[in-house]
Amino acid sequence: MAGNEFVTAFAPASIGNVAVGFDMLGLAISGAGDRVSARRVSSEGVTITEIRGLDGEVHTDLSNDARENTASVAAVALWDAVGAPGGLELKLQKGIPLQSGMGSSSASAVAGAVAANALLDSPLPIEKLLPYALEGEKVASGGLHADNVAPSLIGGLVLCPRALLPRMISLPTHDGVCSVILHPELLVNTAEARKLLADTYSAEQWQLQQGYLAGFMAGMATSDIELIRASLHDVIIEPQRSGAVPCFDAVKAAALGAGALGSSLGGSGPSLFALCENDIAANVAEAMEKACRAEGFDCQSWVSPLSSPGAYLEDGH
Repeated sequence: MAGNEFVTAFAPASIGNVAVGFDMLGLAISGAGDRVSARRVSSEGVTITEIRGLDGEVHTDLSNDARENTASVAAVALWDAVGAPGGLELKLQKGIPLQSGMGSSSASAVAGAVAANALLDSPLPIEKLLPYALEGEKVASGGLHADNVAPSLIGGLVLCPRALLPRMISLPTHDGVCSVILHPELLVNTAEARKLLADTYSAEQWQLQQGYLAGFMAGMATSDIELIRASLHDVIIEPQRSGAVPCFDAVKAAALGAGALGSSLGGSGPSLFALCENDIAANVAEAMEKACRAEGFDCQSWVSPLSSPGAYLEDGH
């Protein structure tokens, strides 16, 4: 009904691929995320009345067209699927830089779906919202992959290969390991980056990468630090994408030099992430930032536990 109060959903940033699992492995990040506020209205359809950044200023780089914004597309997909009466008014607050490799479009889609779901007479369990959030993400990325959407939705380290969707598998993690993500002031368009990837790969490449994925998951499940270190490598996608990030080599080398278990691009970049033991996280983040700035790029970083939470409702809802 019209006149209802707004409900607000928060959805965190995420690391797509996590080096070893292209399009099928993702990790939630604490400290950065998007918010979508929604309320029911009597008129049909979904409208976006406001998009702002963390500074409170109007965000001029995103469309208010409900057919083009990932938050509204996800909300529409859910609203239409359940046949809810009336429509929705949305307000969006961006807390993740655009084209950052931190799951910006996915977080908006997830927050849009979670906020809309809260207004249903019978809300769905949060894991059932994946298909609707994916509809929003497709607008930005041009493909069906859940490696950012799934961890933003349910948190933690998530395995979500396309062959098993809409199933998401929460993976065990090592309590003594955390993530560091660094965002340089650069832009990489995910949809365009995907178009530049090779169409075919050798059996040797796939076997090597599959081994790294299996070793990484086994290392996490058994809390084997050295197995995680030996496995956290991307021999297929990283070599094709790292050249688009001028500071990549320096930042990765700095992370490894500071003791990180491994480092690579977050999604298509330009953000880079590292996994490291908790007690050296601050040193790893400082080394990555120093290297990035030495290459001439301003930056910011976040340190997160591997068990960072997924999306949730704010304001007591």
